[in-house]
Amino acid sequence: MGCNSSLAMVSILQLCLIIGAPAAGPSKMVRLVPAMYVFGDSTLDVGNNNYLPGPNVPRANTPLNGVDFPGGARATGRFSNGYHVADFIAMRLGLKESPPAYLSLAPRPTALLLSALATGVSYASAGAGILDSTNAGNNIPLSKQVRYMESTKAAMEARVGKAAARLLLSRSFFLFSVGSNDISVFAAAPGDVAALYAKLISGYSAAITDLYGMGARKFGIINVGLLGCVPVARALSATGACNDGLNQLSAGFNDKLRSLMAGLAARLPGLDYSLADNYNLSQVTFANPAASGYVSIDSACCGSGRMGAESDCLPNSTTCADHDRFVFWDRGHPSQRAGELSAAAYFDGAAGFTAPISFDQLARKIFAGPEDLASYS
Repeated sequence: MGCNSSLAMVSILQLCLIIGAPAAGPSKMVRLVPAMYVFGDSTLDVGNNNYLPGPNVPRANTPLNGVDFPGGARATGRFSNGYHVADFIAMRLGLKESPPAYLSLAPRPTALLLSALATGVSYASAGAGILDSTNAGNNIPLSKQVRYMESTKAAMEARVGKAAARLLLSRSFFLFSVGSNDISVFAAAPGDVAALYAKLISGYSAAITDLYGMGARKFGIINVGLLGCVPVARALSATGACNDGLNQLSAGFNDKLRSLMAGLAARLPGLDYSLADNYNLSQVTFANPAASGYVSIDSACCGSGRMGAESDCLPNSTTCADHDRFVFWDRGHPSQRAGELSAAAYFDGAAGFTAPISFDQLARKIFAGPEDLASYS
């Protein structure tokens, strides 16, 4: 279906304009991609878990979460005092904020379709893992997130046609951050590390390959950070030290993920990616916190007990005086300020924080080679 079709949807006009628009210079905040689709865990969730049943589903739907949310304090389902890294990445792509949660849109097919075409959709779910067994029953695992994307794509194709939908997806940004929960669950009951990595990489590969088959070409991947240095892990140490074993598990997975993405890029024509090194960024930040304006790298701003890590961020929790000066908002999640600085590093920070290209370079890529166009027919 061409851009001259008289479809009664503003989003279709946006689609045609965005797909055909050239990238502007870095000094202008313009739309770099037509949409962003988000997959992962609580570091990216914008409220999907609020729609899941069950008492053990992790949710961030109560104050003090969202106390600094722009436009007025309100809990939004984000595990943050305001925005998180997905929001700041979206802003750098020219969007207002992270696209909305899939489960908030699913009961309204027209709203889901409009969002999918005009800005994107977030499928991320707190507690989710690459493995379906990770925190099973209390989240949307990665495999199911991909299935939700598949059904979204089918609705897009029904409205704008297969070729237009695939072209939009090829220009869009697919953001991933997942694996932390799988590693944390494994660490609580250790087993065969090599077998764990093999299962995780197989699941990650399946997700990327399935999305590639749907038309996705730009993958922004955030690796697993220093899991052993989050407040809930530090609080288990008598000295408040990081859990080196947990960090080693994370580093080992990140090595496998790096190899996976290089292999997929070599095997799948037109696939491009930027691997953001959250692990290295955390190391650099913790080595010199003052350079980023932090006064605390080990305690939660919102929580209770030792290091603020003995409970989640709850309405009656104690909070720090300056939310921007703590790396961690709660016992396991970064503050709004940390999310902002992370997004900046992934877009145009030092070369060591992304490879082989930055998020900005990835977003500005336009695929129009024969190997890409052949799949749109």
